[in-house]
Amino acid sequence: MARAQHLHDAAKSAPEDGAPKARSVDWGITWWFILMHGAALVLPFYFTTWSAVAVGFALYVVTAMVGITLGYHRLLTHRSFKAPRWVERVLATVGLLAVQRSPLHWVAHHRMHHAFSDNGGDPHDSRKGFLWSHIGWMCFRDERLLDMAALRKWARDIHRDPYLNALTPMWVQIAVQAALGVVLLALGGWAWVTWGIFVRLVVVYHVTWFVNSATHRWGYRNYECTDKSRNTWWVGILAFGEGWHNNHHANPDIAPAGHKWWELDLTWQTIRVMERLGWAYDVKRPACWRERDLAKADDASSLSAVTSVAGPAPRAAALEP
Repeated sequence: MARAQHLHDAAKSAPEDGAPKARSVDWGITWWFILMHGAALVLPFYFTTWSAVAVGFALYVVTAMVGITLGYHRLLTHRSFKAPRWVERVLATVGLLAVQRSPLHWVAHHRMHHAFSDNGGDPHDSRKGFLWSHIGWMCFRDERLLDMAALRKWARDIHRDPYLNALTPMWVQIAVQAALGVVLLALGGWAWVTWGIFVRLVVVYHVTWFVNSATHRWGYRNYECTDKSRNTWWVGILAFGEGWHNNHHANPDIAPAGHKWWELDLTWQTIRVMERLGWAYDVKRPACWRERDLAKADDASSLSAVTSVAGPAPRAAALEP
């Protein structure tokens, strides 16, 4: 409820049409993307081992699913479950390794997306085309997305947490990534750095970006929404459940994104494991799931009551020899 109130208050303070002003190219981010993609395309020809590929895949799972999908998105942005403070901070720190800005930036921008989905105030408005919603929106400066006072309104809970707020400066993200690079270099040489940093970052970038672009263009809908969100099966697989985007937009604050039996959601399965371990609690489920569980509980209670009244079933009499 607190997160919803923050979202409501921030939306009220935003411009009614949410229309961004004219933008100039953000050369810092643009060159970063160019260099990362160039390194990811060229370096594997010179530095590749099977162990490096395995390390890259493992870090893809850790940073994309654990850091971004589980940590930044379902926990910090939507508060679809609660977690002990140490778990929340570990997930936020892992999210930094994806180099998709700080928790404050990511959460604020995503809450803007939900408040103005596919409208003028949506940072990656899909009406502007696939390339814009996929990568273009980050390559042009939008003062709304950089205004720290505005970001703090959209993500007050993040700003008020001393640890999460301390992750906001860009140098913190660079330092964390550099530390990982040093560890990879020491353990596996430049091959591990190539696949564990450059290739992995680019793959995680595009997997995340497909949620903004592809799932607002291709797929099916389980729910009628006012935006263009779709359920896109291949994004659901690559992004560990985030591709069931129409489900998510219809029910943004619940933990599972896959609502049909075939909609694989590995992040939801991870949350269930965390719940059993005591690392997640107050997990929000769809109302129909809660009703189903209550019905099952009532049936089990009724059966138990009948059994206790009737007594145990009679045992078969032993045959006389």
